[in-house]
Amino acid sequence: MILPGASTAIRSSLRAPAYLIRGGISAMNEMARAPRLRGDARLVSSRPVGRDQPGRRIAGKYELVERAGEGGMATVWRAITLGAEGFERPVALKRAHPALAIDPQFVAMFVEEARVNATLDHPNIVHIHDFGSDEHGEHYLVMEWVEGLDLRRLVHAHALVEEQVAWPIAVAIVVEVLRGIYAAHTRETPDGDAAPIFHRDVTPQNVMLAVSGAVKITDFGLARATDRARVTNPGTVKGKLGYLAPELTLDHPPSALTDLFGVGIVLWETLAGERLFDGASDVEILQKVARASVPPIMAIRPDVPPALAEAVHTALARDPAHRFPDVRAMGLALRRVLRDHLDEAPDMHAIAMEVRDAREQLGLGTGRRSVSSLDVEHARRVRAALFGTSSDERDASGAIPLELSRKKH
Repeated sequence: MILPGASTAIRSSLRAPAYLIRGGISAMNEMARAPRLRGDARLVSSRPVGRDQPGRRIAGKYELVERAGEGGMATVWRAITLGAEGFERPVALKRAHPALAIDPQFVAMFVEEARVNATLDHPNIVHIHDFGSDEHGEHYLVMEWVEGLDLRRLVHAHALVEEQVAWPIAVAIVVEVLRGIYAAHTRETPDGDAAPIFHRDVTPQNVMLAVSGAVKITDFGLARATDRARVTNPGTVKGKLGYLAPELTLDHPPSALTDLFGVGIVLWETLAGERLFDGASDVEILQKVARASVPPIMAIRPDVPPALAEAVHTALARDPAHRFPDVRAMGLALRRVLRDHLDEAPDMHAIAMEVRDAREQLGLGTGRRSVSSLDVEHARRVRAALFGTSSDERDASGAIPLELSRKKH
């Protein structure tokens, strides 16, 4: 197995944000026979620490505060932009791991991520502020800082108290994700020509939930912009294995419908509270993805309306022709479910309360008070309408009751 640092790397850790698997599903048997080189110096877990440490200033104006996240290819730092007269602004600063920063193909991917993100301007997409290189020639990408948590952590916070995310909240979050992805899919050049961008890495980790209730899709590091030549070689599959569309294992090109399948996985997992395509090895996961056998969501969540279950399984159809025609159609179907089954659908204030409760459950604090006390009280009223309970009836953990919705009469 070729590990990080080579231009045709195969990522073997599910924590890594990208897998490059040459040959698609036909390479799986070779992967099964390949030894896992534990302790090898090229492994991500043994990569050099590098120069970046808390307190270091990048390009003279970005001060690193603490590591906010780390994957197989890059580290995201919480940093501060330093300006004149004591001006400060929190930002997220992304840096490639030292072992990969010298890989020409990875550098090209990093530059492409900056280029792609710079052309996207939508409230449901994390914005790019700056891109450059430091005195050592190492690149950095500066993005807006989203105070909150990712969707994976929200699901985990519920699991800690043996609960599942309320289906109206899950649907409301995914509707916002679909808006951001639709903006990428309908991108145009300055001349008005269609230039869609396919994300190719739609996962719960890449859905950011702000304490304000905003939902933002991030990490376009694997995005494929159709107005630019391929960065990776033909026959290379990119993305986390458990979130690939089945056609990608057959070396089909990424498309709007492969992103849609990824959204379907995210929604299924948020409702179920468990992984959809998981296994003891990369080979087993790829085999499950290729078969695209999806357990009925209503068998796990009997409270889910049949119309929602139908939408989930339409998005997860193995044959792309049987899925929604595009992400906008999926968004319309999900909004129809909310409208038909609830007196009042969750808004950003209800999502904000979810985020704050989850952060508290995870020991992260409630975050900055970017939602006014009036907004918080409004969110509590929305929650009471959704769950049939008052804010005074919640348990000491701040957990959400499992009464998930109220039908219209």
